[in-house]
Amino acid sequence: MPRMLDVSDEVRSEIGDDEADRLLGGDRAPDSYECTSCRTPGDTHVEPTSTVLFVGDETAVLAFAHARCIPSQVVPVAEEQLVGAVRSINQSQPAAPGLTVPASDLTAPSPDLALPAPAAPQPPAPGQAAILGITCGLVLHGKVGHASLVVEPTGPVGRPGSTTGEDEFLDLLQDAGFQPVTDLDETPEQLPGWSVLVAMGKLHAILQPAAAGGSTGWWQAHQPLQVTDAWRMAASQLSEVTMYAVPAGMVGRQPREDLLRQALERAVALGQVVAASLPLAGT
Repeated sequence: MPRMLDVSDEVRSEIGDDEADRLLGGDRAPDSYECTSCRTPGDTHVEPTSTVLFVGDETAVLAFAHARCIPSQVVPVAEEQLVGAVRSINQSQPAAPGLTVPASDLTAPSPDLALPAPAAPQPPAPGQAAILGITCGLVLHGKVGHASLVVEPTGPVGRPGSTTGEDEFLDLLQDAGFQPVTDLDETPEQLPGWSVLVAMGKLHAILQPAAAGGSTGWWQAHQPLQVTDAWRMAASQLSEVTMYAVPAGMVGRQPREDLLRQALERAVALGQVVAASLPLAGT
């Protein structure tokens, strides 16, 4: 019985035509697998399956996922994460031939993180570009918890070439289709072409439309950020993530989701929040 396997052009270009053909021919692909996205069983004989290549600086790991969860693609991952994963796999069990290893063994969830986000960045020095900080949390829209991202730069963000120092962060996002928020209980409309990439239980990137077609990174984690099971389940159930954006210093790092909401409500009252619902790529 042939396998229902998808190898995207970008994955093929990374692993080579010979390896891709062996996968499609069944020599390298497993009959069954654990989906690298939702971590439930899959079968390459009975359901469409995506190949997902996790790539570090020197190491690459090929994993499998339900096509309904995540498309076949290349996902950049910190080299130390891949090396540590391969080491732990080799210590516990023989790795499968070639690049193929079980992606579920790559990482262990970190349940003690309530609001995963990068370390709080310091404000930029004069002349330096602002850094985008990301905070993840569940925000209630009515009685439904929505997986949400709050994006806040460390300083003013101007248009390319601007030397005035004026903060145009929200204006730039509104030009891209984000809408002002007047009520946190309302779910913003989806923004075509944008998406949020979550793979292996971690937040990897926010993607925007590319000029030549497809998508490109608008924001990418220096190291993929662990998200809570509740956040991932909410994102998976609705197949989308709400992205809120605020100017520098408006919300800050909040240790609890109730405090995050209160800070967002204050920013909404000041007219300083734009948002959009972004389709989920992965879970």
